Amino acid sequence: MGLPDGRTISPEQRRKAHACMGDIAEWVGDTPEYIKRLMKLEFIQTRLQALEKSIFSLSDCDVTTAREFITYLIDFMIEHAVPSKVPLYEMCEDIGKYVYACLMHKRCAVCGAQKADLHHFDPIGMGRDRNEVPQIGMRVISLCRLHHNEAHSKGRSWLIDDLHLEAIPMDDAIAKKYKLSKKNRGIA
Repeated sequence: MGLPDGRTISPEQRRKAHACMGDIAEWVGDTPEYIKRLMKLEFIQTRLQALEKSIFSLSDCDVTTAREFITYLIDFMIEHAVPSKVPLYEMCEDIGKYVYACLMHKRCAVCGAQKADLHHFDPIGMGRDRNEVPQIGMRVISLCRLHHNEAHSKGRSWLIDDLHLEAIPMDDAIAKKYKLSKKNRGIA
């Protein structure tokens, strides 16, 4: 299955994967074992295209496969609004990918709520007219109205230091998702 990275799945990764699959099983109304088999097969079909497709075990797979599988499970949960007992940002293995998925599905990166707003880490407004400034490359994160207000009152350190979330640079796909004008995207 590609080049092995030489490291074996950690107990924490195993716990995260099983927690995500447990939440999905509860949401679907099926057994965790069935969901485990189903999600592993879906993961193999969609994510391991370039690698040799084979079943892997969560007892001894490599760290890279575990990391990708956890990311796959979290992406699924974000896309389908699967409720989680634990905030997904605490479960994810790659914060940047998590924040991007939240942005693309307009979910709050803190609580997972739908209808999230675009929150700019880089200052906009107050002299920098949001309708005039090209925003591609500006760091953003998606937050529900409650957490957006909290981010403004507590500042960046709340998201970075307390929640360990990071904003990511806006790309054209994010700009289109949030219906920014061509001018805001830096297109003449």
